Amino acid sequence: LASGEIVVAPGIYDAYGARFVAQAGFEAVYMTGNGVSASLLGRPDVGLVDLTLLSQHAHRAAAAVDIPLICDADTGYGNAVNVRRTVEEFEAAGVAAIHIEDQMSPKRCGQLPGARPVIGLKEATGKIEAAVAAKRDAEFIIIARTDSAESRGLDEAISRAQTFIKAGADVAFVEIKAGPTILDDLKRIADAVPAPCLVNVDAGGKMAELTADEIGALGMRLAIYPGMARCAAGFAIQAACAALKRDGNTAAVRERMLSPQQYNAALGLDEIEAWEKKYLQAD
Repeated sequence: LASGEIVVAPGIYDAYGARFVAQAGFEAVYMTGNGVSASLLGRPDVGLVDLTLLSQHAHRAAAAVDIPLICDADTGYGNAVNVRRTVEEFEAAGVAAIHIEDQMSPKRCGQLPGARPVIGLKEATGKIEAAVAAKRDAEFIIIARTDSAESRGLDEAISRAQTFIKAGADVAFVEIKAGPTILDDLKRIADAVPAPCLVNVDAGGKMAELTADEIGALGMRLAIYPGMARCAAGFAIQAACAALKRDGNTAAVRERMLSPQQYNAALGLDEIEAWEKKYLQAD
């Protein structure tokens, strides 16, 4: 982030997906609350996932890779007191960064239809200040997210982001939806906020067609792709199920499935077997 070059963090929802991101050579990986809600509960992202569920799930993903894990921490799961515990739990889980939003509870995914009501600026700022004060590791990154653009306009969203940075946040995240002005809006945000800015590429529209370097040229420093794994996996599972139901086997989609060898390689079976060979010694 300090170098000025954009950091790309593909979205995953479990440790399995995190391994693929690391093996592909990315610098960071992002755990989406929307994807966790889908994978663990089979439900949409409407505030059903709590701190314990997400932080424990994040711990397993963080332990599976050596690259930084950025995690969705929703609203911080309560007030400023709850935010303190939220930071402590995610730090203990080995997560490198979290984002906390200013939505009212119960929250909803920012990319679902409709505007998101937000809490007052004073309360929201206090939660960011509490998150910063709760940090034990100076390198743990606090990302302040605002969902106010849809309901209160981009000017207020930018003003909130500026206030959150003054409160000690390391990165600003203004959630905006796809529209004809999205690229101009992103540049406005980056120019106005005196800190690295994060963009959710799932917002779609023109931005979804840009390369990471082109997004960086707009001034963004961190790009997350929350829907990548959950949408790719969902599509593949649907296709495999349809083939099995139709044909009685998966031959039609076999070329789009991992072989057993590829699957075991992704999980690091060779490393485990080498460990066994070295240390499992019979008397």
